[in-house]
Amino acid sequence: QVTLVESGGGLVQAGDSLRLSCTVSGYTDSVAAMAWFRQAPGKEREFVSGISGHGSYTDYADSVKGRFFVSRDNAKYAAYLQIDSLKLEDTAVYYCAGHDRDDPSRSEQDYVTWGQGTQVNVSS
Repeated sequence: QVTLVESGGGLVQAGDSLRLSCTVSGYTDSVAAMAWFRQAPGKEREFVSGISGHGSYTDYADSVKGRFFVSRDNAKYAAYLQIDSLKLEDTAVYYCAGHDRDDPSRSEQDYVTWGQGTQVNVSS
């Protein structure tokens, strides 16, 4: 069994920065590529960013390019999402997901392992 746990969310002001973390525990070999998704109130969950198992490839949704930066530290079994210049529309629950292939996918159906989510609230 593998578990993903997100942390780092909270209440921030527009323009601030935030770093979310996702730690992997348990059967860590079952998680290679990882991704971040988010779900805003009243909206469907959407892909935000993904990173390959070795960290050499990253992918971003067009809406967050230039402000969101994904990284990972495999020695710590962790992935991170740096969010800069936060906007009101970034308010959402942010989820970490993983699967056993090296390449990240934008489709949530490709991920079998999910964290419980961390809430990010951006105020003006």
